[in-house]
Amino acid sequence: MVTDALTPNMPERVRILFADQLNMARGKYVPLVDARTGHARFCVGTYAVTYDRALVDAPGGALLEGLPDMEAVFDPSAFRPGWETNTKIAVADLKLNNMPFALCGRSTLKRAIAQWEALGCKPMVGIELEAYVFQRDGAGQWVPYDTPGAGVYGTGPFCDPAGLMDDIWAYAAVCGLPIESMNAEYDFPQFELTLKYDDALKAADDAFLFRQMAREVLYKRGYLLSFLPKPIAGKSGSGLHVNFSLQDRDGRNAFARAAGGDHTALMKTCIAGLLAHHEGMAALLAPIVNSYDRLKPASLSGYWANWGVDHRSVSVRVSAENGQAARIEHRVADGAASPYVAIASVLQAARLGVERKLEPPPAETADGLETVNTTRHTPHSLSEALDALGEDDVFVDALGRPLVDNFIAVKRAEIAALDGASAQDVFDYYAPFI
Repeated sequence: MVTDALTPNMPERVRILFADQLNMARGKYVPLVDARTGHARFCVGTYAVTYDRALVDAPGGALLEGLPDMEAVFDPSAFRPGWETNTKIAVADLKLNNMPFALCGRSTLKRAIAQWEALGCKPMVGIELEAYVFQRDGAGQWVPYDTPGAGVYGTGPFCDPAGLMDDIWAYAAVCGLPIESMNAEYDFPQFELTLKYDDALKAADDAFLFRQMAREVLYKRGYLLSFLPKPIAGKSGSGLHVNFSLQDRDGRNAFARAAGGDHTALMKTCIAGLLAHHEGMAALLAPIVNSYDRLKPASLSGYWANWGVDHRSVSVRVSAENGQAARIEHRVADGAASPYVAIASVLQAARLGVERKLEPPPAETADGLETVNTTRHTPHSLSEALDALGEDDVFVDALGRPLVDNFIAVKRAEIAALDGASAQDVFDYYAPFI
């Protein structure tokens, strides 16, 4: 329980972490005294490695260039409390040759935030995560956690007999990770884990650390918390919903509309940008082979390129709330995506809609399940999604071409590794990491 994290026997140390292009938490432990320098060195080849440790000659990964060092930089006055004994956390940016490393997702998000701030807007973000829990059976295989009374919006011991969500909540409190709500989701043993709204960078850091903390806390208890988008065939998929709004220079929500009035022009052009780049964004938001088992029609998953007001069968959902709570909920991403890249992708697509003065199509009025008012949708596979991403030059240039080129190369190798794999093989390939 939480007292484990407060045991004084371990010397003080810092765990330096960054999210790579696979959303793996890369890092190292260093003594606290050494971490006060605010930097550490890592091999650039981290960006040339797949989940199964295959080396790929991916652009920017420097595999054939001697595998030089990059530098992780962080603020030693801003260490965060950790969930391990006497261990603080440093979330790092990456630099290469004293410049921001073009493949760094956190730096990519910082640039997107700065571009919005140049337009007089501060992006605010809230992240909703969904995940399944697995336990070992008698043969040592991962099987679904036994939750006999689980159901959507379920709470209490019939939904979580081992108190796993209590442990996550307790450790989140120790670590300063702000939970808004937790509950059982539609299928069992699936849970929704929602973090509080904050500025975009803080929200991404919180989501990155929360996911890692929650997985590690449950794994030490013998459980697997899986953010795989479709870990169990025939059951609901798990998403990562990006809720965002924009504050103006006076701190007001720029999406807020007058009482009884229409949506603001700013919100409409943001919606239009998100829909214009729907296909191209998919690979970054749904970045693994298993993602496309989730992105299907009638799945409430963000498959269709449509939007609506308080409509959960669309990809771009406008909340019915107004005032400071007015927001757009983007529903395409899943938990395999880097929160930094996912949020940056959403913000850049929305910004492109504003700068190009795009107009959205009419809001979805059909049920969104059996009937929709669009023919556009996410690609059918990760391979097709990578093709669509590579063809969306406007979006790629906005997000960062070096990052995208590296991502595509590494993901092509991942697809090749899973060619012909069974559903169980796919689960086993990803389960240790997602």
